[in-house]
Amino acid sequence: MDDHNKRVIETALLCAQEPLSPADLTRLFVEEISTTEIKALLDAIQAEWQDKGMELVHIATGWRFQSRLSMREYLDRLTPEKPPKYSRAVMETLAIIAYRQPVTRGEIEEIRGVAVSSNVMKQLEDRGWVEVIGHKETIGRPGLYATTKQFLDDLSLTNLQSLPMLEDVAPAAEDVGQAVIQFDVDTATETITEIVTEEATIETVEEITIEITEESDASDNPDEQK
Repeated sequence: MDDHNKRVIETALLCAQEPLSPADLTRLFVEEISTTEIKALLDAIQAEWQDKGMELVHIATGWRFQSRLSMREYLDRLTPEKPPKYSRAVMETLAIIAYRQPVTRGEIEEIRGVAVSSNVMKQLEDRGWVEVIGHKETIGRPGLYATTKQFLDDLSLTNLQSLPMLEDVAPAAEDVGQAVIQFDVDTATETITEIVTEEATIETVEEITIEITEESDASDNPDEQK
């Protein structure tokens, strides 16, 4: 029976358009099956696919099959269209939100040392990676930005704790204002860029200088990248 149930779950995951949670998978069966049993079967399936080009991964919204990174160079030949490109300004902003959330636009600007253009925020919101989750109780009640489950899914992360640790990142999000000076933007940006490039099939736009100045934000405007 376990082999039958495992085959049913494996088939469902291979055919699914979206990640499936253990609770979703219990609906495959008429007989009662616990989420603990489902998890054990998922672990068994994961182990059986260890030496294949596909892998079963656990992400924020459930479980899904995906191609291994080692297969990307071959699969890319089937999709000749170019992946989206993001400037360093976009990646810096994403890195700050990922490691400092929830954070206001003003706090992002304080950390970066330059203004954040509306185009930068729009690119991240259009991608479905960041969203406003509330408002800070201060003058003007600015929006608080945080990453989404889509961000975690696209980067194959189970939760925010799965992000690589940065030595200079304070653990408490509420310490953003007090820890601005200690935050290493370059390290955070390089870390996020590496993950995003590997998992989300994007390209980053190299800039003439990585010095964070007002002039470097010209890359925020896609017309100026051409």
